[in-house]
Amino acid sequence: MNQTVKIKKPNRKTAKEELENLSKEELISMIQSLEAHNVQLQNIINKSNHTTSIAKMSDFDFSKCKFRHILLHVFYLGWDYRGFAVQEDTTNTVEHHLFQALRRTCLIKDRSSSNYHRCGRTDKGVSSFGQVISINVRSVSDNADNEIDYCKVLNRVLPNNIQCVAWAAVEEDFSARFDCTCRTYKYYFPKGKLNIQKMQEACRKFIGSHDFRNFAKMDVGNGVVQFTRNIKNFQIEDLSSSMYVAIIKGNAFIWHQIRYMMGILFLIGSDKEEPSIIDELLNVETNPRKPDYNMANEIPLNLFYCEYENARWHVSQENLKCVIDTMQQIWTFSNVKSVMIKDIINNLYGKLDNKDETKCLSEHLVAGVKAKNYVPVMKRQKCESLENKIVHYSKRKRIEIIPSDP
Repeated sequence: MNQTVKIKKPNRKTAKEELENLSKEELISMIQSLEAHNVQLQNIINKSNHTTSIAKMSDFDFSKCKFRHILLHVFYLGWDYRGFAVQEDTTNTVEHHLFQALRRTCLIKDRSSSNYHRCGRTDKGVSSFGQVISINVRSVSDNADNEIDYCKVLNRVLPNNIQCVAWAAVEEDFSARFDCTCRTYKYYFPKGKLNIQKMQEACRKFIGSHDFRNFAKMDVGNGVVQFTRNIKNFQIEDLSSSMYVAIIKGNAFIWHQIRYMMGILFLIGSDKEEPSIIDELLNVETNPRKPDYNMANEIPLNLFYCEYENARWHVSQENLKCVIDTMQQIWTFSNVKSVMIKDIINNLYGKLDNKDETKCLSEHLVAGVKAKNYVPVMKRQKCESLENKIVHYSKRKRIEIIPSDP
């Protein structure tokens, strides 16, 4: 069912009227959220002195500066962060550290005046090698080849797991988000007992333009009612004898889309489902309600490439060597830990009487309680349909439906 609607935020009711319309469960949830919010705000207040000291360090007259609009290629290991985008209740985000570095190095005065856009908003735990932002930064030369080494300057004050790789001069109206022509994600996973050939057959079914509502979190409350996306390519490649990577390329993606697609692929690779289940889930006319199944873990996910037309990237070889050295240091300790754990597993495995009872490794990448007896996905409980969710949020005045012109 195709429905064309426009969503706009309605006029807000008074706080008292909104509270009177909430159920008991919603009120309890709100109180718990507010209590957690208060704790997190206190943490922010405790760190405010540090932020103030940075501001005092940079008694800088920006009125005398020239600025240029640039793309900045940033990578980060997101495992220890609450996501990329700044959040009100925590400072543990990639964007927080990025803007702290931009202010500390006097490349910007503040965020509000920086003409800032980000290519993607990755969730908690998700990493990116290819994140790109567009922003106005201080400039010392009209010639881009003689400009500030933006990456080198920022990397000096950024955490080791957040680093800048390259920058490109662009027009003032160029947006890292809206001018991105394609985004490529990678999802890494161990082979274990997975049937890779079966997974490769299944992932090709995603290619093309489809309604992915059954492979995403339907964020209708924030006005998202269109779930058609175009997947340009979806393939699985062998990285080593034991590790594989799924590479997914498309123009744009819906909230948790890739993690839900990988969740289904792991069920297929484990021989619990057939590749044909993807055809069933993509057929929203026959199956308009998403079955209850678990998405894959966020840790192996990486926003790897963001593509732009005619962007001339400036890469400092000196900075690049420093970034590689930093990453090699992180890799060295991570690899030592990995080998140590594998050695322990091998020793324990040798003491196991029935070695066939161990789990498939991919099971650790899918959250949720495992049922003793497997229930096929299409026979599980289903969530509300998109149409019912739209009606629900419309009645609660969270959204307002305005039919499009015929």
